[in-house]
Amino acid sequence: MRKTGEFAEAHIPGAIFIGIDGGFAPWAATLIEDLNTPLLIVGDEARIEEVLTRLSRVGFDNPMGYLLGGMEGWKNDGFPTESMEEVEAEDLANHYEDWKDMTIDVRKPGEFSNSHIVDIPNKPLDFIAENKSEYNSDGKYYLHCAGGYRSVIAGSILQKNGVKNVVNVKGGFGAIKNTSLPLESEMQEA
Repeated sequence: MRKTGEFAEAHIPGAIFIGIDGGFAPWAATLIEDLNTPLLIVGDEARIEEVLTRLSRVGFDNPMGYLLGGMEGWKNDGFPTESMEEVEAEDLANHYEDWKDMTIDVRKPGEFSNSHIVDIPNKPLDFIAENKSEYNSDGKYYLHCAGGYRSVIAGSILQKNGVKNVVNVKGGFGAIKNTSLPLESEMQEA
């Protein structure tokens, strides 16, 4: 339930990011396959009640609890953390030729069809569970969505499944379209 940048900076190894300020409950229901999965909530303690309510609305009635003291408490107690690298959209543009084979668009197919980076595949977050075998654990992947929320979710799921070298493109496609990256659309004119 933390913000994308906070999660990228430091998170519990194996944690999945689903921020409270995005499509929290629908993404939890879509991406956490088993309603009995033990959930430890990490984030703003003032919003715990809201998180519990929203989780219960999609069938998660038994979270384990929340991390008292949040990530700061976790780090101060000496527990291990992971991080997720982040780059600016301009960095992606500057390294397009070197990084294009490692860049993945995790937006929905309709968003991708509307406009996307030339030669970049679409692997929607909605299907990451089915597609995780397409990612090489030794590979490096630059992930983007519309604004950076879903790409951090995708990166966290990949990290949890052994693909440790994932990079979030900050600002997502909203920032990408303001760079020199070549874009194309698959939409047909009527």
